[in-house]
Amino acid sequence: MLATGALINMTDLPTASDHESPRVVEARERAEQRVQRQRDTLRPLGLAVIVVVVASAIAERPSPAFQGTGLGVTLALVAFTGALAQAIRGGFIARHLWFQSGVITVMGAAGAVLVALQPQGATDLAGGAAVWMALVRLPLKLGVTIGIAVGIASVGAAALAGTAPVALLAATLLLAMLGFVGYFMRQSRANQDRIELLLAQLEDARDEQTRAAAIGERSRIAGELHDVLAHSLSAAAIQLQAARKLAERDQATPPMRAAIDRAGELVKDGLADARQAVGALRGDELPGIEQIGSLVTSFSHDLNAKVNLTVEGVARTIPPDAGLALYRGVQEALTNVARYAPGATVDIRLRYDTDFTTLTVENRVSPGSDPQAAEGLRNVGGGRGLAGLSERLGRVGGSLQAGPIDKGWRVEVVVPV
Repeated sequence: MLATGALINMTDLPTASDHESPRVVEARERAEQRVQRQRDTLRPLGLAVIVVVVASAIAERPSPAFQGTGLGVTLALVAFTGALAQAIRGGFIARHLWFQSGVITVMGAAGAVLVALQPQGATDLAGGAAVWMALVRLPLKLGVTIGIAVGIASVGAAALAGTAPVALLAATLLLAMLGFVGYFMRQSRANQDRIELLLAQLEDARDEQTRAAAIGERSRIAGELHDVLAHSLSAAAIQLQAARKLAERDQATPPMRAAIDRAGELVKDGLADARQAVGALRGDELPGIEQIGSLVTSFSHDLNAKVNLTVEGVARTIPPDAGLALYRGVQEALTNVARYAPGATVDIRLRYDTDFTTLTVENRVSPGSDPQAAEGLRNVGGGRGLAGLSERLGRVGGSLQAGPIDKGWRVEVVVPV
């Protein structure tokens, strides 16, 4: 009947913790929103109770006045209307428990006084409102205690005022009915909120189970990669060292020795990448935008190449997947330079825009470079480096553009931030 009639004390739900998942937080927020919506819906009924009690008090005898018994009616009426008006305000449920308890107690006491002074009116409704509020708003034990106290006070006041036994019985049943309806409504809402909370926690548990299974599978794959791929690359590196010595002993041609040396470097890089991939599967930290500088330095040192790195804009932290995509973009572009354009000058520009981070890698063949120097490397690799990079960028919402420019090649990688 009242604006707070469908409220659920949030202490009926499991206690919140500091490390709740977004699902659990949303479930608690939905519970609070339901409470507020029902308060807004039932607030007019609270106002209607005030109107009915005030109208009945004015119509009955003794009527409100400023002296004698009428003064008692006036004070009780003011206390009741003020307490109920406070209880149906939007911020009432946010007030401290002692404040809510006090307001409801004042409401019940004022109702009992009105029953004692005007036993023939609709003043029973005032005590019923207090019982309803106590059972719905307050913690269960406290609410039952206040509700019983208000009921005894109201019925006792009516009895002292000479109310007929049948009317006393009717008043008692009315108060009991309001209390039970409020209690069952409270329990129904609490159960609904608790079910939503448990469902959210169940979804979290399922996600955690799936995550644990994925980590286990990734660890198994990482072990297989380590045992198979890393072992094979290590064996290939040893064989290339032997081939290098044989080439020196047999006085092989310089292009042949250069091809063996470069193949050894590729195997060495592949072994490092394999170990890095195994570490990624096991949950190790992945390379990102912060490691691009060391990658450029290593490439420049190993291949004696001229590489210029320029950073534009204000540096910021970007998501790990996007940072890894940028790192792989530089890595793929430099690998292609080593494979197809050895000796070329490489310009790398990293630009931080408002909504995007852009990486541009351009290489131009220097005058006098030998176009045949990397013939032995042109067929090395799977030929899907840029396609794989494009797929990786697609997963993070980025894009890739690659194509020829004047005397060189250009790769542009864009990722959102």
